[in-house]
Amino acid sequence: MTEQEKTQIALVRDYLAALANGESGAALGRFFTPDALQIELPNRLNPTGGQSDLATILQRSEQGKKLLQAQSYTIRSAIAREDQVAVGAEWQATLAVPLGPLPAGAAMKAHFAMFFVFRQGRIALQRNYDCFESW
Repeated sequence: MTEQEKTQIALVRDYLAALANGESGAALGRFFTPDALQIELPNRLNPTGGQSDLATILQRSEQGKKLLQAQSYTIRSAIAREDQVAVGAEWQATLAVPLGPLPAGAAMKAHFAMFFVFRQGRIALQRNYDCFESW
């Protein structure tokens, strides 16, 4: 593995740790290129999927702080090749507010496959395949 690939995996780890620690808004923007794009494939929370530019990514991070009391990411696998990183992670969260049939305080768990493309040492593209456990 090249130093660049190690650095990119470390950046993904730092990014997920920042999310888990409640970092949001402009502070979270340090991980992304100005023209970054995040693609979320259809899942239980977002049945149609979606696409977000950097402004929307940062706005959604602020909204997430209001929805969740806590969240954590456990990286199960990470691999890098040139300017791309693939990560398999487990996500756990505690709701701050009710969501569908779940009351505030309920736990959620999901398994994520995340694919990142880097440009100039920052995330230019993030593509998520999120698989939520039943609730």
